[in-house]
Amino acid sequence: MRYELEPSYILHARPYRESSLILEALSREQGRVGLVARGARGSRSRWRNALQPFRPLLLSWSQRGEMGTLTGADQVASPPPLAGEPLFCGIYANELMMRFLQRSDPHPVLFDRYRDLLGFLAVGESPQGPLRLFEKQLLESAGFGLQLAFEHGSERPIDPGHWYQYVPESGPVRREPGKDDDVLVSGKALLALQSGAIDVEHQRELKRMMRRLIAHYLGDRPLKSQSLYYES
Repeated sequence: MRYELEPSYILHARPYRESSLILEALSREQGRVGLVARGARGSRSRWRNALQPFRPLLLSWSQRGEMGTLTGADQVASPPPLAGEPLFCGIYANELMMRFLQRSDPHPVLFDRYRDLLGFLAVGESPQGPLRLFEKQLLESAGFGLQLAFEHGSERPIDPGHWYQYVPESGPVRREPGKDDDVLVSGKALLALQSGAIDVEHQRELKRMMRRLIAHYLGDRPLKSQSLYYES
C-alpha cells in the first residue's frame, strides 16, 4: 500500500541504526502512523531538517505491515516559532496523542484541532483555552467523550449557577461548595467548554478538571511532558 502527499505532523522521532529515524506521525486521513525514515540523519539526507515536530508536512510512504517506510517529506509552510510555555504545550499535545491514539485510526477533526492549536501557540496568545478544546476533542476521538450538557443520571440541563464534580465514566454530579472545592467546576465553565467559548475566568477550574480526567484515563504512567514543565 502506498500513500502519497498526506497532510501530516511529526509527533516523535528517535534514532534508528546508524543514520535512520523511527517516526511517529499524525496524518489527517490515515491517523497515527509509524514510519522508518532510512538515512534521514545522514549529512546528505534531503529530509535532515524537515522531520521535526510542529512542521506542516506532506508525507509519502509505503506500508506492508505495522511500520511504513518513508518515501517523501515536503514542508508546506514554515514551522511555528514555539518557545517557553507554547513549546511545552506543543510537546504536551504531542505526547497526549502518542498515549491516547491507536495507529491507523483516522481522526481528521482532531488533526484540524491540533493544527488550530499550533496556530494559537505560534502567535503567543494564552494557550489555555485552545488547549482545553484540544483535550476535549482528543478524549472524544479516543472514545472518552465528555457529557457537558446534562447532569449525570438525569435529563436536567447543566445550571450555570451551580457547582459540579465531573466523575470519570459518568459525568457532572451536582455538589455543594465545601472542603473539596478543588475538585469542583462551575456549571458556567462546563457550558463554556461545551460551546468552545472559554473565558479567562474559567481556565483554572477547567484545567484542574481536565488534568484529573486525563490522569484517570492514563493510569499509572504520568506524562513526561508535564514533569518537564513543572521542573522548568
